Order: sequence, then C-alpha cells, then structure tokens
Amino acid sequence: MPEDPPLLQASAIGKQFPGVRALHNVNLTLSQGEVLSLVGENGAGKSTMMKILAGIHVPDAGAIELDGNLVRITNVREAQKYGIALIHQELNLSDNLDIAANIFLGNEPHRIGILDRARIHRDSAQFLKRVGLEFPTDTLVADLTIGHQQLVEISKALSVDARIIIMDEPTSSLSQKESEKLFEVIRDLKSQGISIIYISHRLGEVINLSDRVVVLRDGENAGELVGDEITHDAMVKLMVGRDLSQFYNRTAITLGEMILEVKGLRTPPNPNHEISFSVRSGEILGIAGLVGAGRTELLQTIFGVTPAVGGMMKLKGKELMSKNSLDAINSGAVLAPEDRKRHGLILEMNVRENTSLARIRRDQKVGMIDFNNEAKLAKKTIEDLKIKTPHSDQVVQYLSGGNQQKVVLGKWLSMSPSLLLLDEPTRGIDIGSKQEIYKLMEELAASGVAVIFVSSEMEEILGMADRVLVMHEGAITGELSREQLNEEAIMQLATGKKAAA
Repeated sequence: MPEDPPLLQASAIGKQFPGVRALHNVNLTLSQGEVLSLVGENGAGKSTMMKILAGIHVPDAGAIELDGNLVRITNVREAQKYGIALIHQELNLSDNLDIAANIFLGNEPHRIGILDRARIHRDSAQFLKRVGLEFPTDTLVADLTIGHQQLVEISKALSVDARIIIMDEPTSSLSQKESEKLFEVIRDLKSQGISIIYISHRLGEVINLSDRVVVLRDGENAGELVGDEITHDAMVKLMVGRDLSQFYNRTAITLGEMILEVKGLRTPPNPNHEISFSVRSGEILGIAGLVGAGRTELLQTIFGVTPAVGGMMKLKGKELMSKNSLDAINSGAVLAPEDRKRHGLILEMNVRENTSLARIRRDQKVGMIDFNNEAKLAKKTIEDLKIKTPHSDQVVQYLSGGNQQKVVLGKWLSMSPSLLLLDEPTRGIDIGSKQEIYKLMEELAASGVAVIFVSSEMEEILGMADRVLVMHEGAITGELSREQLNEEAIMQLATGKKAAA
C-alpha cells in the first residue's frame, strides 16, 4: 500500500535577487501535525524560503505540492487559501484596533452587505480559547504584552483555517514565561493536526520542540536531523561546518588593575536593594538571571541612563556617579544596549555615520564634521570587526543583525573604553556571527578592557564568563567563579534560592 504524500513538499526551489543567489535547489517536506524547525545562519535562505511558501515571493525554479497536488502560490491570499500562514518576527497587528478586528482584518464576514460584528467577536473568542488567551475580544491590541500579541497572531492564522503555521523567531521579544506559554500552544496545535515550521536562533528551543530539523547553509540544504539526532553539536556542525567546542574556548586569564568598583548601589527600579561588586581589567563578568531580575537596569544605571538613587561607583579609582550617559562615556564606560535598532543605531544613517557618532564632538574641526577622519574611522572599523557591508555608505538598516551589532560595538570601541557593558550582545544573531562577537569580547578583555555582559542564554554565560553574578528581583543573590559555573547553580540563585551545597 503506497504511503500518503506529505502535507507539503517543496522540491528544487531556487530564488535569485539582484546580485544575490538566495536559494538553490532547496528541498523541504512537512507532515501533518509535525513541528519542523528550519535553522541556519543569517543569510542562509530561511526567510526567503518561508516567504515563498507564504506567497510573498515567487520562486524562480522548483515546485510546491500540497497533499500530493502541484500548486502555484503567487500571493499571500493564495497561500492562505491553501492553509499556509506566516507569523513574522515583527508582528503585523494594528495597535489601534481591538483583538477581534485584528483577527479578521482583511477577511471580515458580512451579513446582507453589512459587517457582521457579532460573528467577528463570537468567532474570535473561539480562536482565542484555542490558544489559551482569556481576554475580552474588544481589548485594544496596544494594551497587550508582546507575548499576548503573539497569541493573537496565531489566532489570526487559525481564523483562515491554517494547516501550516510558519513562525519566524517567535520568542525573540518574549519573556521566559511567555515563551513557555507559546511552547504549550505549539504542542496543543500539533495535537490538533496543525503543522508548524519554526525558525529560531535559539537552539535549545529547537531541541525542545522539533520533530525534525532542516538546516540551510548559503541558500542550500546542508542536512536534516530527526529525533535524538537533534543536538546543539549536530546543528552547529551543519550550520557552520565547525564543532560547538570551538565557540567557547575561554582560556585562563591574568587579571589587571581594578576597573569598576560598585558599593551599595541602589537603582531607580529597585531602590531597596544594595548592589556591590567589582570587575578588573581583562575580566569578562557575566550577569545572569530571569527576565525582570534587574540586570538591564543595573547596566543602565552604571551608564547613566537612569542615575543611581544611592551608593558609590568608582571607575579606575575615580568616583563615577553618572547623571547622564555623557558622564559615563567621558569616564570610559560604554553600553551596547539590548535593542540595538532603537537605542544603539540610527537605522536611516549609513555605516560611516553610525561608527562616528560617539566621536563627533571630539573629532570636529571648528564646529564642522571632519569627513576625512570619519571615512578613515569607518574603514578601520569595517576591517577590524569584519563587518559585511558593500561599502561604508551602506544604510545600516539593510545589514544583518550580527553586522548591525558590530557597527554598535565599532562606534564604542573608537572611544577606547576601559569598561564595556553589553546587554544581550547576541540577541537575534546567527551562530556564525555569535562566534565573531565572542572572539571580539575575548580580544577586548585581552587588551585590558573590563567586559560586563548580560545574557539570557545559559550556554553563553557558561561559555564566556570568567565569573558570574546572579540576580533575582533587583538583588545579587550569589557569585560563581568559573570553576563553580553550572546550569543548576545559576538557576538556584536566579529563582531566589541558595546554591546547592
């Protein structure tokens, strides 16, 4: 008896953009009720492939079959007709409309030529129930958290009878609790026979959720993993052709002079907790904790974004009580923020302009920008940090996340800082770019810079930190040396418990 065809089969898919071969001979299959993860570095072709399935792009070559029947998908409505829905990383909801209006936007039911509002709200309530979201359907989307908005997007997909839901980096802006809720919903959808294509740089999530993993590299199939084959090592090997062990090769360090001393520091969000710690030249200090622990707020207070309520800070022996970020910069402290697009870059400006932003005041001549110096600085930054850009006049918003982060770092490194603060430095960055960021952190530490980084990725904390401070609800609950570092010890402290003896 012949086997039933897969729900979806894409064969020999090719796509060319001006000057770029995005996909070449890519094959993909998906069964009913399967969670298939698609992984690869930035530029591997993941997004292009998903946009082809969702009708945003039309392939130049290849074929797509659904239930064994050849189909041609030329636009989003056709994709929806075939039961395919794409949930973008940047959610496509209208903040000024309520939940029900968003779910049915563009597909509103009518009765005798009049918008059937009663049905919209009645059906929306049913879709919300399927994803476990208990909100009145007339709630404005603007009043929802990102996690709840994500569930509204899934409800929207269900409203068009989606059999295949594609999720692109769905947890990039979610808290741990919101992510866990999303995973529950995904498993429930799977049990209902709905198939999920899951795209994520967070390999731990991929291992947890996936029935099967397809790896793309340079726009081509690099391999496929099933069941117990799905491990960090195996995925990384296929993605970048290197062992995971090469990513974290932190060697023994020799500590230099004291760079930062913090005693009894009280931050505005957590004024009742006093924070004390220090970091030396050449040291990489990790700060771990769950979302809401106060890690970002600590970095922002050191950098003067939110001036301290009390306590004392010294940078290289001199008192540092930054009233604003300029004070911190002038003292030798710089911050690469978590949201690089909103707070670290001016997206509409080019690489050259962004890399010179921090130095404009210092490099100006008679109140005018020194464009020759600016061009030299940009050239050096691009070369030193290996920024992948066609030229220094490339607008930053068109660079990959990893290269945008390098521009942020380049901007600050031009100031020769003593203290580098990094908030989630590899958020939304592919595996290959992560390794480059790690290498840069090590090089900076070796040159005498003190590095403090916040990360929600356990592997990153365990692999890169010489020492780790763990925070819980605005307080430091413990300190772990490199020899003491393990996941259990960190999680004990991160949840407010004492480390196991």
